[in-house]
Amino acid sequence: MKDVTIYTTPTCHFCKAAKAFFAEHNVEFINKDVTTNKEFANEMINKSGQMGVPVTFIDNDMVIGFDEPKLRELLGIK
Repeated sequence: MKDVTIYTTPTCHFCKAAKAFFAEHNVEFINKDVTTNKEFANEMINKSGQMGVPVTFIDNDMVIGFDEPKLRELLGIK
């Protein structure tokens, strides 16, 4: 199983879509809400250089936004 971490905000439509995708495919993930934890926000910016969400890390691979084809590829979902 791969380590999946997603940086999100509660109002982000694409964040909700990504989390729903993970749930639909039984992918366990760690959700880091950048609005409630400044450390999570700084961590996301330092790792990705991005200010927007979602930012997902699957092991050492980064996915910006809700890029379903890339998520499927990295997770081995057909």
